[in-house]
Amino acid sequence: MGQNLILNMNDHGFVVCAFNRTVSKVDDFLANEAKGTKVIGAHSLEEMVSKLKKPRRIILLVKAGSAVDDFINKLRRCKELQEKGILFVGSGVSGGEEGARYGPSLMPGGAKEAWPHIKTIFQSIAAKVGSGEPCCDWVGDEGAGHFVKMVHNGIEYGDMQLICEAYHLMKDVLGMEHDEMSEVFQEWNKTELDSFLIEITANILKFKDSDGKYLLPKIRDSAGQKGTGKWTAISALEFGVPVTLIGEAVFARCLSSLKDERVQASKLLAGPKRTQFAGNKKAFLEDVRKALYASKIISYAQGFMLLRQAAKEFGWTLNYGGIALMWRGGCIIRSVFLGKIKDAFDRNPELQNLLLDDFFKTAVENCQDSWRRVISTGVQIGIPMPCFTTALSFYDGYRHETLPANLIQAQRDYFGAHTYELLSKPGVFIHTNWTGHGGNVSSSAYNV
Repeated sequence: MGQNLILNMNDHGFVVCAFNRTVSKVDDFLANEAKGTKVIGAHSLEEMVSKLKKPRRIILLVKAGSAVDDFINKLRRCKELQEKGILFVGSGVSGGEEGARYGPSLMPGGAKEAWPHIKTIFQSIAAKVGSGEPCCDWVGDEGAGHFVKMVHNGIEYGDMQLICEAYHLMKDVLGMEHDEMSEVFQEWNKTELDSFLIEITANILKFKDSDGKYLLPKIRDSAGQKGTGKWTAISALEFGVPVTLIGEAVFARCLSSLKDERVQASKLLAGPKRTQFAGNKKAFLEDVRKALYASKIISYAQGFMLLRQAAKEFGWTLNYGGIALMWRGGCIIRSVFLGKIKDAFDRNPELQNLLLDDFFKTAVENCQDSWRRVISTGVQIGIPMPCFTTALSFYDGYRHETLPANLIQAQRDYFGAHTYELLSKPGVFIHTNWTGHGGNVSSSAYNV
């Protein structure tokens, strides 16, 4: 990532000084990938700093863990740094190695006084969309850039799991072959689902190994994770935001990792008797496409709910339309769909939920029958669809004026005197002596 960002900056006319704690890597880089460029090297932090003109702009790309701590001990962070006249910016970077080389999505946040000094560099090297708008803008105060990147990665978990569920339905309900599935994803990439992840899924499905057989069925079905989806789900729990789809996507990976247990369970646990699809294959494929689109809308709606709550918690002023634009190119979740999100926030910057925007409201309504048919069919045949189903449950819960949580409140008051509010008197907490044997003293009210 670091080498490719340097080469990207060099392409855009910036002279960069490269340094690595393993000094030999600097020399190797200059002798190979950076040969013939204007990139210069340094063999110590002191030498690097001496070669930079003021105001010195230093970008650190180091792995999470001790490497970060080691560098922070030398260069310290936000408030401490500001006291020394050093402005700290934490920036999310998405797009992988290729994005770093040819145009990533960049999400900077921190000391805003730093932005004028780095804006030209960041926006020059970022991916471009539309009429040349860079996929990079100032996100907010300290922590905002990395939080936005974390939510991006959580949404990425959701997108990937949703695509996997569509693939599972094609493979095990419709019995489709790999080339046939690849063609379907290629066609879907010409619709509202046009995105990087749909595109690469089409390519993965048709890819053949050196023996001429499809590679995908040979890959062990145990998914790894680096933690950003989990962190998104943990943040959602901490802030009390129902980001159910990303949570289910994380748990789906956890369940996949129980490969040996699942092999044993498959020999012991029975599924439904009906395992054959008897309907119209073409119509069902269109239903799956619409179910995928509707579920994707829910995932992004939940992600932006989390961003909005985090902004309240930390006092950030986030530009939600700008964030959608930053994700439209360069990053893993890049898609045409994000342009629609930007349009929604352009129409109403105070939009509480994407589902309340006319475009997304209509889109979900148009997909709703297909969505329900897919889930019903999948459940009857025994296909796990954790993200399709939780997305629909969220939609149904969100659109209900009344939920059965009144019974939960009654139960909590019954066994723990936790009190409840009446519809006619919101804000007034009441305790009832349900059995005639309890007292009239209630526990203190609390909310999590």
